[in-house]
Amino acid sequence: MKKTTLVILGFLLLFSLSLSATEIKIKITKQYLNLPVSHRVDRARMTFSKGKQLDRSFVIRLAPDEPDYWVFCDLSDYKGKTLTISYEGNEKGLANIYQADEIDGQNNLYKEKNRPQFHFTTKRGWINDPNGLIYYEGEYHLFYQLNPYERDWENMHWGHAVSSDLIHWKELPIALYPDEHGTMFSGSAIIDYNNDAGFNKKGTPAMIAFYTASAEKQVQCFAYSYDKGRTWTKYENNPIIDSKEIWNSVDTRDPVVFWYEPGKHWVLVLNERDGHSIYNSTNLKDWTYKSHTTGFWECPGLFELPIDGDINNTKWVMYGASGTYMLGNFNGKEFTPESGKYYYTKGALYAAQTFSNIPKSDGRRIQIAWGRIGHPEMPFNGQMLIPTELTLRSTNDGPRLYSEPIKEVQQLLSPLKQWTSLSSDEANKNMEEFYNADLLHLKTTIHLSHATSAGLNLFGQNIIDYDLNSNLVNGVFYSPNDPTSMEISAEIYIDKTSIEVFIDNGAYSYSMERKPHSDNREGFHFWGNNITIKNLAISSIKSIWNKQ
Repeated sequence: MKKTTLVILGFLLLFSLSLSATEIKIKITKQYLNLPVSHRVDRARMTFSKGKQLDRSFVIRLAPDEPDYWVFCDLSDYKGKTLTISYEGNEKGLANIYQADEIDGQNNLYKEKNRPQFHFTTKRGWINDPNGLIYYEGEYHLFYQLNPYERDWENMHWGHAVSSDLIHWKELPIALYPDEHGTMFSGSAIIDYNNDAGFNKKGTPAMIAFYTASAEKQVQCFAYSYDKGRTWTKYENNPIIDSKEIWNSVDTRDPVVFWYEPGKHWVLVLNERDGHSIYNSTNLKDWTYKSHTTGFWECPGLFELPIDGDINNTKWVMYGASGTYMLGNFNGKEFTPESGKYYYTKGALYAAQTFSNIPKSDGRRIQIAWGRIGHPEMPFNGQMLIPTELTLRSTNDGPRLYSEPIKEVQQLLSPLKQWTSLSSDEANKNMEEFYNADLLHLKTTIHLSHATSAGLNLFGQNIIDYDLNSNLVNGVFYSPNDPTSMEISAEIYIDKTSIEVFIDNGAYSYSMERKPHSDNREGFHFWGNNITIKNLAISSIKSIWNKQ
């Protein structure tokens, strides 16, 4: 059915059904309700009700005329029921809403001009922090902050996607909706194998998601699921922590929960005001404050890693949303910093989180982070960065955190060309055929002949800018483990709208928006004073959406 016909039917519906100035009633017969969005109008509140029961409430820029793009609501649970929709904005927009068994734009989904091809993005709307990263029975779960009604931040929900390999993702219906306690902010997930919370059902352990509910004050809550996170029941006695006795602060959010085996208790790490607090519990419902470490903002992480793979020599890592971290010891109640703060990454990365419940046979500490990268002219915003494995490795300055792409990424790569011992002019000539590639993987080592600068550009944008004299990479201090080294190596992932760079096998990494091509500048360009490109390998990258 053509869009114009659907709009005409929308006008007929508007006047034929029980209608007030800002209210319509629709009997739901299809899976999706498609909603037009226009950034030329202000946000206004929309509510969905079944009978006298308020079911959803959110703000949206409902388009009264030609929309900028369309968003959708999955109304599978409403089929056969009458839904009352009210809107406080321009009522003309209500006439443009329509039902369908596909979302508007389905035929072009994942093929859009500026859709990332090997980074996870949501079908529609805004995403930020990854939440509740957990592995369970063959599935990796990626929950995330989601505004399903606009490409800008608002209306925080928990979105949900699953994968069998951490690379190819399937987006599922929304997991957690705002409620009387507030919108759904960041958190974590665990499997309650021992039934400590008492919610296990007929031998099925509950998956429990801990999250922040944000209204006038932020409080901590949880919900539980028996069907691998597809449906959730919120704990009837939420909130479980409101922080009023300790901090009395609005800024108290992003709970990360894990089991501490030596103490036989659960640990909850919570960002509060100026750092991360530690709470303990044996039943996951009642939490006792234990300690606080200052110096971090939002999205805590706390985990133990072996140094150089030696399980008898470990350190605990505490980090925050910006990617800075401390190393130290943890006794289940208090984190004692020994060194730091350091950084291992810069750029677009924010609010990284690591997976819980990874099988012992795997043993990796796998991280996913939000990439603060926009996608021009698209009906979605933000992305997840490439999953990486975190390790602690010895350096001349002590153990440091390394981050490298997980081995599963290799399945996307197809080798194209490889060279050794090139001058910059030779390398630039060889790279000419790849100027306009949307997706590309590069591995290279640059040898400098002077204590000056060298690097690699793409249409004038610095991918690598290494100042050997000042020890700067793209303006950020970086010193290799060998302080007399004249070389720098890089692994580079180029997607449609982003670039990720891993320096010297993950000793330092950064991410950035990929700038649009400029017609008056050359494409790939190695530069520097008499440099040698010791090696250069080029691979194509497959889309993760081919099977969608």
